[in-house]
Amino acid sequence: KRIAIVYDWFDKWGGVERLLLTLSEIFPQAVFFTSYFNEQKAFWAKNLKVKTSFIQKLPKLIKSSRILSLPFYPLAFEAFDFSGYDLVISVTSSFAKGIITRPETYHICYLLTPTRFLWVDPNVYGISSFKKIFFSPYLSYLKKWDKVASKRPDKIISISKTVAFRCRKLYQRESEVIYPPFDLDYWQKIGVKIKNKEPKINIKDNKYFLVVSRLEPYKKVDLIINVFNKLKDNLVIVGFGSQLNYLKKLSQKNVHFFSNLTDEQLATLYLNAKALIMAQEEDFGYVSLEAQFFSCPVIAYNKGGATETVIDKKNGIFFSEQKEESLLNALESFKAISYNLKARVKESNITQLQKFSKAIFIKKFKNLVFTVL
Repeated sequence: KRIAIVYDWFDKWGGVERLLLTLSEIFPQAVFFTSYFNEQKAFWAKNLKVKTSFIQKLPKLIKSSRILSLPFYPLAFEAFDFSGYDLVISVTSSFAKGIITRPETYHICYLLTPTRFLWVDPNVYGISSFKKIFFSPYLSYLKKWDKVASKRPDKIISISKTVAFRCRKLYQRESEVIYPPFDLDYWQKIGVKIKNKEPKINIKDNKYFLVVSRLEPYKKVDLIINVFNKLKDNLVIVGFGSQLNYLKKLSQKNVHFFSNLTDEQLATLYLNAKALIMAQEEDFGYVSLEAQFFSCPVIAYNKGGATETVIDKKNGIFFSEQKEESLLNALESFKAISYNLKARVKESNITQLQKFSKAIFIKKFKNLVFTVL
């Protein structure tokens, strides 16, 4: 059977990219399609068969900017030709679900979230008033296009109950939930490596809270920084994104930034952290699973995907509002039970993580494909 896998863009490394590699393991002959492929930033894809859209040929300034290439995405995905393919799997948080397939080609969409900047949190993206006036008519066109695009897949699979709820509300479509794969074997190997020799991370006193996140407006990292600017505790932030410079300027001396870490270095940070903090409404919350694997409790906003991966008072603690006071209260509560909580995470982590294992994902995805082909 001929299988294609379509993703919005190949230009970073993160949880979704781990998922794409798992799909390439299940379907080793699959051809990947994407709007734009940055081989330097998407080093993980060097051994995959990748076809790109016409956006790849545009000047670097345009193709590497989400905003400047925004007008081209719908056309780029609609222009791909899938004749001769039996199955197409689109993995998307925006445009890839809008591909057009013939009746004889089955289209499964693995939905990461309905398009975030259109529906989920459009006000968070900090688009200036001038740009809003300029983009407004186009954004309303994109909303209509996105609704039409959401009707094109034959079947939608959501990455969490949170995303399935959004899919029903925004696209009026039911979807089955298959959680993304958490690779227990891989992280066990990393754990053994750092047990033998911990990679050096330069933090003066080794007590800190941790944030592992892309540095984008909707991730609410500024909220966490504002809280830690009032505290003596160290905060370590791992990640990069469009807000990096803004967040650095916002921070006091107790806030430390890291990026481009190896998984061994990241694992070391999880292992020694007091807790991981997640202030955003997650679609799923993959990093909370990484933290739990290394017995690191999670302090999370009580909405979205984190409510499916974190169990209150067992492997983490929740705060109810995206406000400084709410997070401060959660940190106080955490300090009172932190010792017991770390022990509880260690006791229950493998049982808890089995629910999200790579083996379960592969089994469910294979069964799904078997039923439609």
